Amino acid sequence: MWPNFKKGTNDYVRLSNTERLEIIERSCKQVSRGVFYSTIIIIASFLPVFLLTGQEGKLFHPLAYTKTFILIIDALLVVTLAPVTISFFMKGRFKDDTHNPINRLLERVYEPVIRACMRNRKITLGINVLALLISIPLLLNMGREFFPPLDEQSVLFMPVTLPDISNTEAKRILQVQDKIISMQPEVAKVLGKAGRASTATDNSPISMIETIIMLKPKDQWRPGMTKKKIIEELDRKLQIPGVVNGWTQPIINRINMLSTGIRTDVGVKVYGQNLDTISAASEKVSSLLKGIPGVNDLYVEPVTGGKYLTMDIKREALGRFGLSVDDVNTVVESAIGGAPVATTVEGRRRFSVNVRLAQDFRNSLESFKRIPVQTATMGSIPLSEVADIRFEDGPPMINSENALLRGAVMFNVRGRDLGNTVDEAIKRLNASLSLPKGYYIEWSGQYENLIRGQKTLLLILPVVLIIIFLALYLAFKSAREAFLSLITIPFALIGGVFMVYFYGVNLSIAVAVGFIALFGIAVETGVVMVIYLNDAMRQLVEVKGNSKDSITRDDLREYVIHGAAKRLRPKIMTVSVALFGLIPVLWSTGVGSDVMQPIVLPMIGGVLTSSTHILLVTPLIFLMTKEYELKKFGKLEVYDVKH
Repeated sequence: MWPNFKKGTNDYVRLSNTERLEIIERSCKQVSRGVFYSTIIIIASFLPVFLLTGQEGKLFHPLAYTKTFILIIDALLVVTLAPVTISFFMKGRFKDDTHNPINRLLERVYEPVIRACMRNRKITLGINVLALLISIPLLLNMGREFFPPLDEQSVLFMPVTLPDISNTEAKRILQVQDKIISMQPEVAKVLGKAGRASTATDNSPISMIETIIMLKPKDQWRPGMTKKKIIEELDRKLQIPGVVNGWTQPIINRINMLSTGIRTDVGVKVYGQNLDTISAASEKVSSLLKGIPGVNDLYVEPVTGGKYLTMDIKREALGRFGLSVDDVNTVVESAIGGAPVATTVEGRRRFSVNVRLAQDFRNSLESFKRIPVQTATMGSIPLSEVADIRFEDGPPMINSENALLRGAVMFNVRGRDLGNTVDEAIKRLNASLSLPKGYYIEWSGQYENLIRGQKTLLLILPVVLIIIFLALYLAFKSAREAFLSLITIPFALIGGVFMVYFYGVNLSIAVAVGFIALFGIAVETGVVMVIYLNDAMRQLVEVKGNSKDSITRDDLREYVIHGAAKRLRPKIMTVSVALFGLIPVLWSTGVGSDVMQPIVLPMIGGVLTSSTHILLVTPLIFLMTKEYELKKFGKLEVYDVKH
């Protein structure tokens, strides 16, 4: 510590360049090892992110790679470039720490508080343990979801009608719905589509309608309106008999359909060998799911109910009229389906010309029966003379997975978290659903992704804690000191849990990534504190010797307070840098902010509680361990955290 000096006086110590460089070298050695291993610990804490797969992996891998590469370079620069840079710029006269008014204020507040904590040890430890115990039930009672919903600033309306709906009726429903939606004040544009697009990747039946709703900017909405309220209002207006409404967003809908085959948040897939049995099982699943809080837009994917026109040729009649099966098939194909008769050429383009009967002659079963068939000897006869024509029920679309036929019961989750909603649904189905032998159900959709992400994180988290502990042991060469730094992790959990809980955010993969990043920051701050506390013990041994006869409990307490309070500024700076970088995310708006906030919430709350623990409880635990060492061994174990 440099003596105080005043302007115009020589109240300072002159150093030669060699002495200055020796002091810089000694100071860098004191902290470089801890800072280097702290960086390694933060890198290790991000290992679970690299093991995430699917959607969560694609989203967070760039974040993990970027942070890891930056920290690797940072770890190298800490032990190479930083000391050299310091030697260039740290010249001239240096003021004492007490010259900084902020530092004086912090020490003036901090020192009495830490003395009070050391006087009231049981109360201090009890408050911390109590806060930790309170945070556990809060954590267990939080809602769970795979991912916080990204506001795409648009809505996808996906109503489903009966599978035997005609093109005319589907078109009419689509026009009515679009007109009602366009009258909503918050809606800017509406575009609806019934059936499938002209692509092999779109297998939508004519009974499924997709309407993209573009919303106006939020400053043009009615006061108090939210996206949730807009959807609820539109859903009430669009109640049409025979139509099951579904609400989602365009991008997440496509992702769900491509990754899980389910176009809603959650789907119950029913597997088996017979479509009728699958249909009956699906209806039973749907009836059990009704009434569960959070289940909305419940819909059974139809595996029966499609209408098929069946024609059984009367072979005895064909002989009487001198016709063949091909003659009848040709009439049916050309009259109903259309037959190519010519090709027209327009420049470089060629178009096939098809001919079939007008719609008035094929719009009913009786019209089909009267289609004329030309014979060689008896003139024209109706088609019904040589064929039995009827409509039969059948599957509108046959879906299969894993060599088994599949049906699905789909629903969205609104007004409740995904995890608890599906957990209640699983309990109800397990208690009441019985399926024939060879038939089974499987949960899919976002819940499938949630379970996969949870399993990955739970498997790798213990490994990460072991890696962090080993890194701390290498830094301090002491299991006790490593544990002292590692114990900050559960206390960092306190603030993160409270922040997430009272902010009303559900647990998700994004929140888990925030906690992972928090653990690295908490351990890093703890390492800095332990380094300075060990430095204070070295100073004590140099002054008093290393014996219980020369070191009193008061000496221990004063030097621990000195190590904690006199190096308060670097610890506060470590915490402040993290907070200053994270807090602005809470004020962000626009696309992506609703995903970023769940990541930073546990980090902000955890940094606050972990820093409080490190500043108040870590010195107390350190003091108690040193008192134990002095009493049992008669001397202190002083760890020299240098290279």
